Amino acid sequence: MNKYCMNFVFGSVLLILTCSAASASDVSLHGFVQGNYARDTVTDNPDGKDYKLSEERAQLKLDASADPFHLLIKEDAFYDNLDTQSSTELREGYADYTSEKWDARVGRQIVTWGVGDLLFINDVFPKDYAAFFSGRPLEYLKKGVDGAKIGLYPGFVSVEIIAIPYFLPNNYPDPQRFWLFDPMAGITNRETQNPYSDLHKAETALRIYRDVAGFDTSLYYYHGYSRQPSVMPDNLMTPTKLTLFYPELSVYGASLQGRALDGVLSLEGGYYDSRKNRQGTNPMIPNSQTRYLIGYQRQLWEDFTAGVQYYGEYMQDYSAYVQNLPAGFPQEKRLHQLASIRLTQFMIHQTLKLSFFAFYGLSDRDYMLNPEVKYNLTDAIWLAVGGNVFGGGKPWSQFGQLAKDENVYTQVRYEF
Repeated sequence: MNKYCMNFVFGSVLLILTCSAASASDVSLHGFVQGNYARDTVTDNPDGKDYKLSEERAQLKLDASADPFHLLIKEDAFYDNLDTQSSTELREGYADYTSEKWDARVGRQIVTWGVGDLLFINDVFPKDYAAFFSGRPLEYLKKGVDGAKIGLYPGFVSVEIIAIPYFLPNNYPDPQRFWLFDPMAGITNRETQNPYSDLHKAETALRIYRDVAGFDTSLYYYHGYSRQPSVMPDNLMTPTKLTLFYPELSVYGASLQGRALDGVLSLEGGYYDSRKNRQGTNPMIPNSQTRYLIGYQRQLWEDFTAGVQYYGEYMQDYSAYVQNLPAGFPQEKRLHQLASIRLTQFMIHQTLKLSFFAFYGLSDRDYMLNPEVKYNLTDAIWLAVGGNVFGGGKPWSQFGQLAKDENVYTQVRYEF
């Protein structure tokens, strides 16, 4: 936990005590204890262990209000049986101020933008793909950012402005627990370069939204850095050292979601401006892209919902990319296409949930399947069993590289 978060937690505790003294009914304490286990079904991990995940976790959630202020803290403590170590994590921790025409939020917060189902275009905030692929509850896919958000409500539109002074990348699967494609696996001398260390280079994001003819309509802007690292070798011909860095990135986008054809229609697009590679001639930095998705969801009968999505990424300056691609690196296609489907059925008075989610790579012919059964034993206890199945495509494709990482997982949680 960095100094910023430690100071925030300390200040938050003081505010909680103040709120408690003022009005005990405005302070609540909830949480859960959880066991989460995911076992390999194809082969052992690269480190020789046969579990992707084996942990016990507890979360405390403090919620306090004293108008016009509001405070929320979610703190996790967990024990990792595979690494035999314990740790803590501040999931969220922020203070709100609310007035009639504007509000503000400061601290660690989870921000969700866009309309995609597990497909992110304008949601440029950090994700935890290691948690997603190893069978943690879906809420752990999103990570909080340390920053400030201001909401403005003049009447004709609503506006969100976000500033993030501390960069946080996506969290990808650990190569000790997942079989991942690495074109330079033999080079172990590696370092990571943080994109910035001073406030004048902080990330900024803007969302303008309102209802248009019954559709939730949003415009987006982001100025910051890619959360997926790129790799820079010290020498393209005979590399001995690799530097992982996060290229500069701006995103301009829009989304639309509303009722149509007896269901919900979702449209989203975005232009990814690779600010340090606008000509596409640097093979170590991703080219600029146009990304888009179309989604449709409908309830087909009682307690059964189906949703489908089509997603595409179109690479700009493709000829420059091909001409400058180093020998031995897999060549990406100019248009990368992906489809998804989600099926959900509730049964037994909605205490039993049967769900199935799948990605299929239309360009690479790879796939990910995620079936899950979740049952609420009581109002406080639920159990889920599911699996992550990967395969198809080339050894370097998005899901094909994970073919040996298939797993079955169990989640059990007691909430209080």
